[in-house]
Amino acid sequence: MTEVTTRRRAGEARARLLDAAVTYVSDHGMGDLSLRALARALGTSHRMLIYHFGSKEELLVEVIKAVEERQREALAALDDDGSRSQAELTRAMWRRFTDPSLAANERLFFEVYGQALQGRPHTAHLLDGIVDSWIEPAVEIARRHGIAPDVARIDARLAVAVTRGLLLDLLATGDRAAVDAAMERFIALEEQDASLRKR
Repeated sequence: MTEVTTRRRAGEARARLLDAAVTYVSDHGMGDLSLRALARALGTSHRMLIYHFGSKEELLVEVIKAVEERQREALAALDDDGSRSQAELTRAMWRRFTDPSLAANERLFFEVYGQALQGRPHTAHLLDGIVDSWIEPAVEIARRHGIAPDVARIDARLAVAVTRGLLLDLLATGDRAAVDAAMERFIALEEQDASLRKR
């Protein structure tokens, strides 16, 4: 077997394990589950998880990055033909983010995000692009809707902050009506600002 084939197979095995871990976390969360217990749940060994990911923390960072990538792909798909307004796109993504089936992923996101901010080993690379990876696609969508790039970049950063803050609020309080109302207020303010810019 050639080195290229070996690397390809290892990459495929890693991708399969990551997909399985994403599914497991989405369905069950992580809690205090050990790497050994997670490996059993995924039908592999903890040595294979360490081989492919290095540690439990690094695996969780990869799970978060994979889930985040899927959410960005969903955002792009929502605006595939550019027919939705910015407000409609924001509402659609908010509905997606607040779907109860994503709650385990979101709890994991905030848990590991906090660890990364504290400098916990093996989590710091979660911070690489944690904001910019959302800003760039949002800026592109805003540009297609006629918003100047410099304004779009500021608006996108604000939208990321508001969305994450309200998701944390929802996880902490469970008050769906209150966070939905706050998001609607944010959307209304964005629409008002866009209307003023067009005058």
